[in-house]
Amino acid sequence: MSKKPSRTAICPGSYDPVTNGHLEVITRASKIFDRVVVGVVDQPIRKKKTLFTAAERQLFIENATASLENVEVQVFSNLLVEFARDVGASAIVKGLRAISDFEYENEMAQLNYKLDPAIESVYVFAHPNYSFLSSTGVKEMATFNADVSDLVPAEVATALADKLGRS
Repeated sequence: MSKKPSRTAICPGSYDPVTNGHLEVITRASKIFDRVVVGVVDQPIRKKKTLFTAAERQLFIENATASLENVEVQVFSNLLVEFARDVGASAIVKGLRAISDFEYENEMAQLNYKLDPAIESVYVFAHPNYSFLSSTGVKEMATFNADVSDLVPAEVATALADKLGRS
């Protein structure tokens, strides 16, 4: 009996900062795939500047996923399908929260398919507890000193308060 090939997926994003919604998608992916590589975009094209450096974002995710043995975190700065090829991934896993996510992700899936039809795009619907959650919303709340401790890992909540000069 031949051994089944290893199934590797990537969960890409800017993760600025990582939220509990992101972590829920990563955890679900880790139950489906043999290996999950969380790809932290070094400098996202859609966002002019990140609040946290790529190294900080990578560390937050590594700490938050430490109990998931088949998850690793890498920073990348090339095309998503190139990164997928570099790590041997056959799938891109992302979460969908709303119709607006679908419209954007549908376009990206079609472009990625054009670049490499061997890499599948796989989408999971956000857990209802996180369907409203975005990194942008978390940063906005934290900017005005709102409590985000139930939306992000504790380490991230502390870092947001420190970075934004809040207590």
